[in-house]
Amino acid sequence: MNLQDFVEKFAEQFDETDANEIQANTVFKDLDEWSSLIALSVIAMVDEEYEVALKGDDIRNASTIEDLYNVVKAKH
Repeated sequence: MNLQDFVEKFAEQFDETDANEIQANTVFKDLDEWSSLIALSVIAMVDEEYEVALKGDDIRNASTIEDLYNVVKAKH
């Protein structure tokens, strides 16, 4: 599990946002396309790819994609 791989998988959850706009330091909640539906997609992706159960609080308490990666890494 590495940060770049996580960022790429995170970016795949977005349909309209250019993957090049999504970096480790991106504040994901500031992305125009961010929604509760994408949050659920991210939770499902993390569960499937990393076998980690994210909670809503984990997403609410994270600002950047790297913050979220660190939560997943800590639970992995």
